Amino acid sequence: MDTESIEGLIKLRRELHARAELSGMEADTAAYLREALSSTSPAELREGIAGNGLLAVYDSGQPGPTVLLRCDMDALPIPEDTDLPYASRDPGASHRCGHDGHMAIMLGVADFVAGSGLARGRSLLLFQPSEETGEGAAMVISDQAFADLEIDYAFALHNMPGFPINSVVVRAGAYAAASRGLIVSYHGGFSHAAEPEKGTSPTPAAAFLMLELGRLPQSATALEDNSKVTVIHANLGSRAFGTSPGEAVVMATLRSYTEEAMKRLADRAVGLAESLGDTYGLRTETSWTEPFPATINDGECVRIVEEAASGMGLQVINPGRTFPWSEDFGHFTAKFPGALFGLGAGEDHPNVHSHRYDFPDRILPTGVGIFEEILQNLLGTGSDR
Repeated sequence: MDTESIEGLIKLRRELHARAELSGMEADTAAYLREALSSTSPAELREGIAGNGLLAVYDSGQPGPTVLLRCDMDALPIPEDTDLPYASRDPGASHRCGHDGHMAIMLGVADFVAGSGLARGRSLLLFQPSEETGEGAAMVISDQAFADLEIDYAFALHNMPGFPINSVVVRAGAYAAASRGLIVSYHGGFSHAAEPEKGTSPTPAAAFLMLELGRLPQSATALEDNSKVTVIHANLGSRAFGTSPGEAVVMATLRSYTEEAMKRLADRAVGLAESLGDTYGLRTETSWTEPFPATINDGECVRIVEEAASGMGLQVINPGRTFPWSEDFGHFTAKFPGALFGLGAGEDHPNVHSHRYDFPDRILPTGVGIFEEILQNLLGTGSDR
């Protein structure tokens, strides 16, 4: 990739950074992407997928596989407290996960396909909304604008601080954990703090629940399941010293490496919450939010990624473990042969979701290049006809 093209990618990435929008609110981002993609003359440009998503279809007109490449669009609800010249225009949203870089990479791939053409099959470039909440991928798959597509391979990348710059981090099997958020609401009865016996306080139930949720993986799952429950929020009563509380909320995140372990863990967590509620005479409500399936990489797709990386002379790293974080690309790998892989952002680069994080521009050309190699190996280019 020449210097002018790299500078263009950096400009795109920084403009997308400045347009940071939260999950489900990516309308301005989508408008910017639509304009950029229109210049690449896709055979189709499907808009409004799962809300603000876009799908650019590049069709060779010849028989061959259909390859889906996906990037994510949404930002995080983390304040932009930097003095960057391209800082987010929304002070309550920022691209602290690097989705601005992922989108810029995909726009670079669109330029490659437009310039080279395909020898066979189709390439689908998906710009997916609402990844951070775990909802976007499932919404895309169920959207009628996507449901008619028969996909042979699906690939996505995520930048990964903590790994050597421009290395490729990939493994077959479980790549990223399943996770979901549990919300438990206890409803009892308020009373005067001088007469707590005249009410029904949720305090003991909430306190026991917070303690026991963390211990739950030991009894609910097997040793090799590597599951975890983390209490992330609790609310009990209010700052009213004359009142005994009547309601409480406890929230926790459940994680596991398999869907089977997640189901066991989830069932036991709900059972525990309801049992404690019954014990203390409370009405119990439970609900789930932000569900992420485990991302399971297909062996053949991993080999395709490894070959593409090796063809570029890049270091390929098998992490030898499943990552504990979650990615909703698992919805795609559950339906189609696919692989999620990491692109090293530097061993000392600030972690994603931190206040110090910004996407490292120097990995943009590598991200474009890997996807180009994958498409070249699977679909060829116009010169291969």
